[in-house]
Amino acid sequence: MPDGGGVAACSWGVAGFGWVARDYAVPGLLAAGGRLLGVADPSPAARRGAQALGARAHAALDALLREPGLRALYVATPNHLHRAAVEQAAAAGIPVLCEKPMAATLADAEAMADAVRRAGTPWGCAFDQRHHPLHAWMREAIAAGMLGSVTAIRIAYACWVPAGWAADNWRADPCRAGGGALMDLAPHGLDLVDHLLGESLAEVRAFTQNRVQDYAVDDGALLIGRTPSGVLAQLHVAYNCPEALPRRRLEVLGTRGQLVAERSMGQSPGGRLWFTDARLGLRREIAVPGAEESPFARQMAAFARHAAGRPDPAFDLERDLHTMRLLDQAYRSALGR
Repeated sequence: MPDGGGVAACSWGVAGFGWVARDYAVPGLLAAGGRLLGVADPSPAARRGAQALGARAHAALDALLREPGLRALYVATPNHLHRAAVEQAAAAGIPVLCEKPMAATLADAEAMADAVRRAGTPWGCAFDQRHHPLHAWMREAIAAGMLGSVTAIRIAYACWVPAGWAADNWRADPCRAGGGALMDLAPHGLDLVDHLLGESLAEVRAFTQNRVQDYAVDDGALLIGRTPSGVLAQLHVAYNCPEALPRRRLEVLGTRGQLVAERSMGQSPGGRLWFTDARLGLRREIAVPGAEESPFARQMAAFARHAAGRPDPAFDLERDLHTMRLLDQAYRSALGR
């Protein structure tokens, strides 16, 4: 996907060259007209993979941050390493796009926010679902009044993640991940509420479960929340849902109708969007132009412009910190605190 905005090709560095960076983010930044300048990862195999793409490979981030011409850093390390990477990038004056959640703990996220504010560098959290063409279309339709007064949002975002999914699945480690399915998957839903409605949830409550998978973090969670204007939200996230089952669905209900996106949530483009009219109950599919565009490519193009001095409201430090506070509130409520 071309930049489309006149920004010169952005030279990116990547901290943490795991599967999300390798299979989605880097192809996205290349499709957006960017350049992969270098990668920092302690794994020799990851560094060899980066070198095969023509990137300079480093074992430590400080060496990558000294690379001439570096214009943006994408942080895709395990959650507990986000803080150190963001603080280093901020100190070096490098714009940073950090994977969600911001950090493994709220305290780390607050420290990261302080570092970014002091440095004054462009910041973004990698909520790629904001950039999915179906979700962008839904946002515009809701703002134009297609649904009337929105009353509720229901989200199902589930998958199957056994403990042995990877040789070292840090997502199943509470110290490195900060939590389980709730910490990993719920941020997308929490952020989508804000994206679709133009207002964040003000409060949340949650129940978690350790029902199927044999690890020390939650393998499922159900969250409920409410926006300041009174819209209700329900999020079901899980690591214990077989892949063959329907498991990715986004519904927005209003007084004039309902929008339902199926299979749009996740790393891949596509999905289907349906509208049901509240007066007659008629259901029709909506063809969204550009629905097959990669949300990662759109995200990387948007952040390249943001980093180059053209601020984009899709990237907002205070909103992202609020999302971390909601996650903290959800876990506290699940523990009865």
